[in-house]
Amino acid sequence: MDASSLERNRKVRTVLAAILLANWAVALTKLVLGLESGSAAVTADGVHSFIDGGSNVLALVAMSVASRPADEDHPYGHGKFEALASLGIGALIGTSMLELGRMALDSLLHGRHPEVTPLMLGVMVGTLLVNLGVTRVEHHWGRELQSPLLLADARHTLSDVGVTLAVLASLGLVWLGYPKADGLVTLGVMVFVARVAWGIVKQAVGILSDTARLDKQKVATLTLQVPGVRSCHDVRSRGMEGTVYVDLKIEVDPQMSTARAHELADAVEARLQAEFPEVVDVVVHVEPARARAALPPGKT
Repeated sequence: MDASSLERNRKVRTVLAAILLANWAVALTKLVLGLESGSAAVTADGVHSFIDGGSNVLALVAMSVASRPADEDHPYGHGKFEALASLGIGALIGTSMLELGRMALDSLLHGRHPEVTPLMLGVMVGTLLVNLGVTRVEHHWGRELQSPLLLADARHTLSDVGVTLAVLASLGLVWLGYPKADGLVTLGVMVFVARVAWGIVKQAVGILSDTARLDKQKVATLTLQVPGVRSCHDVRSRGMEGTVYVDLKIEVDPQMSTARAHELADAVEARLQAEFPEVVDVVVHVEPARARAALPPGKT
């Protein structure tokens, strides 16, 4: 792994460590407030914030693995461990969604609701602002460092913002004399949390299943712009947002020397990397132009 990748991974770990401290500070505040006030909703929100912290720990462990250089067993490096960690974060969100469902049913069926005080509302608003700041910072660095893990964790923290908003809304309605609002609002939050979880899982599965990262037609068009390339086919791409691998086949003059064909392959690689900065490796297979004419019909 080159120096820039090592520096990038170091920055990701630094952001995750800072977010971990913020999440657990918010979680501790909510738990203390919830236990002292006897509010199940606020206590559960605190537990959800601790899940955020747990996802940060998971992410830090994953990054320590993902930052390892390529070796004999992992010739493409360990970057996919970030996607595996993203799946874990999606699972944590799913777990929190189940907890929200239990809270909602408990409120609706048994008439349990929190005892609302001005202090409770003030503290919940304060933790909400902290979570919004954390989400903004993590999303910024996720885009800056092109880290799917930071972006996934930012969405996870945003789910905590949704939970806190739901708790605040339900507390306000309970205060106004609508006790069942606690359960009804929580059910609404479950839909939001489910969408967040689905987005994270979908992104991670796309990486792990080698979903195409680049448009094949655009890659072929750029390749054909290199003088000497007669055709381009069998374009494939895979990887993560900031680490894409490409392989393709080109046809050249059958009389071209090996040295010239090698130079042409290097030119194709340089052309694609100039157009797609996220591409870290291009494998170009060179074929004589007459080879395709000998293939059976339907083959490329």
